[in-house]
Amino acid sequence: MCGIVGAVSQRNIVPILIEGLKRLEYRGYDSCGVAVHQGGELKRARSTSRVAELHSQTAEDGIASGTGIAHTRWATHGVPAVHNAHPHFSHGPNAAADSVGRIALVHNGIIENHDELRHELKAKGYQFSSQTDTEVIAHLVDHLYHGDLLEAVQAALPRLKGAYAIAVFCRDEPHRVIAAREGSPLVLGVGTEAGQGENFVASDAMALAGVTDQIVYLEEGDVVDLQLGRYWLSHRNAETGRFESVMREVRTVHAHSGAAELGPYRHYMQKEIFEQPVAIANTLDAVAGITPELFGDGAYRIFKEIDSVLILACGTSYYSGSTAKYWLESIAKIPTSVEIASEYRYRDSVPNPRTLVVTISQSGETADTLAALKHARALGMKHTLTVCNVATSAMVRECELAYITRAGAEIGVASTKAFTTQLVGLFMLTLALAQTRGHLSDEQEAEHLKALRHLPVAVQAVLALEPQVIAWSEEFARKENALFLGRGLHYPIALEGALKLKEISYIHAEAYPAGELKHGPLALVTAEMPVVTVAPNDALLEKLKSNMQEVRARGGQLYVFADGDTQIESEPGLHVIRMPEHYGALSPILHVIPLQLLAYHTACARGTDVDKPRNLAKSVTVE
Repeated sequence: MCGIVGAVSQRNIVPILIEGLKRLEYRGYDSCGVAVHQGGELKRARSTSRVAELHSQTAEDGIASGTGIAHTRWATHGVPAVHNAHPHFSHGPNAAADSVGRIALVHNGIIENHDELRHELKAKGYQFSSQTDTEVIAHLVDHLYHGDLLEAVQAALPRLKGAYAIAVFCRDEPHRVIAAREGSPLVLGVGTEAGQGENFVASDAMALAGVTDQIVYLEEGDVVDLQLGRYWLSHRNAETGRFESVMREVRTVHAHSGAAELGPYRHYMQKEIFEQPVAIANTLDAVAGITPELFGDGAYRIFKEIDSVLILACGTSYYSGSTAKYWLESIAKIPTSVEIASEYRYRDSVPNPRTLVVTISQSGETADTLAALKHARALGMKHTLTVCNVATSAMVRECELAYITRAGAEIGVASTKAFTTQLVGLFMLTLALAQTRGHLSDEQEAEHLKALRHLPVAVQAVLALEPQVIAWSEEFARKENALFLGRGLHYPIALEGALKLKEISYIHAEAYPAGELKHGPLALVTAEMPVVTVAPNDALLEKLKSNMQEVRARGGQLYVFADGDTQIESEPGLHVIRMPEHYGALSPILHVIPLQLLAYHTACARGTDVDKPRNLAKSVTVE
């Protein structure tokens, strides 16, 4: 979600801060800003436009320094406006709200007790110039500052309730930045440029790509003190409340740049849709056979101990988990439940210590999913596994086992290749559990592996349908509503198709199990309501055909993605795009791709910002 970059150096770090923000633009944001220590004072530039505009503003204002912090904001408290944009300055007691104080601060996350702290600080004479929860932290640090910034930050942190990653510097202490995290990701970058003595902090290692590859992943409760040529790490002891010195491993991380070339594509989303054959091939690259060890050391023992699976995820990842439920129960014969992570942690549930808790996340930093994982562990469910696209993420570090998808950097906010590679990873998990539980014969294993290895070619054939999908998109672009139908294994795929359409085209779309039409949604069907239907040639096909007739009898317009041997033909009111082949259990991976293309080209026809849809962020690191 929001992005943080900070640095201390002998050289001007403003270009580094700006470039770091550009690398984080894919996350989504509605304002941005940079603040530096310059000429013994705090200076800043803020904008509700793009980072490129902020770059121009810093150049025009002559902002340059060896100490600074920068931020991209996705609005939570307060509308997207310059006065709410980060960095925030403190305004000393009884000072004017537009004055320049001594503390500059950026923040990711949400401070839940900000109203209480705001009331307390106002009583002490502090003036507020924004509606954000972040400004409260800046004033609190200022109030607690007595000549040592680290001590002030360490005194302030126990007062904060909620989630945060912060970076802060003080007018009175040049070449020093303090950063801390609790519930939001943050990394330390150890400088490698000779003679500069520089160190960095960022919300994502990607922000520091090309600057340093020496990365320390800060843990919950960590505080880092960055100075020229050195840094100190401390950690708050949960029992004593005191901060104690700690050591963390420095890793060499070759982060991918968020500024990847588009090549011949109009948008990153289109590029990433067409990268799916390669992404799937890369995800399967090291798979020679089905073995629990694909998920980490000790996987066989854990798989033998469990008797159920609990999947925790949000958004698109929740739909991949919902698809996996069908696989796990039909192939591995193991009871499986799928929970929306943000709901699971706040309801009373019945824990089972023999459950395998599976989290799914593209970024591995999704706040709700991380919190749900910790909640499940607190209930006594110790066996954990994640399917994740980022090997260095918090999710991977928190779980016993992991399957790393190799989709590569996904820039578009609407997930495409991350989703299909998640499905591949979850199918591999299904086969590994089936094998461990004695439900996978050698012949079945060979058959499934053959199908998996053919997937990239099969996906390529589906992508060739793009011209037909473009023709449909011109019709959809004139609509304001759409229904998506699927049955069984393909119902979650219909949900994902509806989500994609609403995310980037802003057309209201809903998905239903096709058998539910007559229980309510059929009331919505008119000639103006396109009904997208996922129609594989499976055991539910004849039932699905009956549901389609219900739509036609009410004058609805059907748009059907049908397998070649379904005997569904185009005619007035019934539009058919024929899929190249039926793909059995792996059919959802093929059927979701034309739904991605339909959403993409409809959004293009409507002229929306495909890669950065309004109000949405790529990495959701707040609750």
